[in-house]
Amino acid sequence: MVGVPESHSGWTFITSHARVLAAIADNPHIRIRDIAARCRLTERAVSRIISDLEQAGYLSHTREGRTNTYRVEPDKVLRHPAEAGLPVASLLSLLVQDETERTRKPVAP
Repeated sequence: MVGVPESHSGWTFITSHARVLAAIADNPHIRIRDIAARCRLTERAVSRIISDLEQAGYLSHTREGRTNTYRVEPDKVLRHPAEAGLPVASLLSLLVQDETERTRKPVAP
C-alpha cells in the first residue's frame, strides 16, 4: 500500500486538477491509488478532484466490475477566462506523453 506522499511547499505551474486529469487521460483504467502516487496526492484528494471534474463535465466514468473506466471530454473548454475557448485537449497535449515518446530511449551524446 502506498503511504501519504511527502508535502510540497511553494508554487507549481500545474494544478492538482490538471495532474489528475492528465493521469486519467494517459490511462483511462488507472486506479485512484495509482493516480495519488503519480500526482503525489492523497487518495482522498484524488477522489475529491475526480468528483470536481465529473461535476464540471470534464470527466465521466463507467463501472466495470470492481474497476472504473474514465472518459475525458477533450472538447470541453477550460474554465478560466484567460483560456477562454481552449479545449481540454490543448492542455492535455502539453501534459500527456505520446506513447512513442514514452518508449523512446534517450539518444547518447
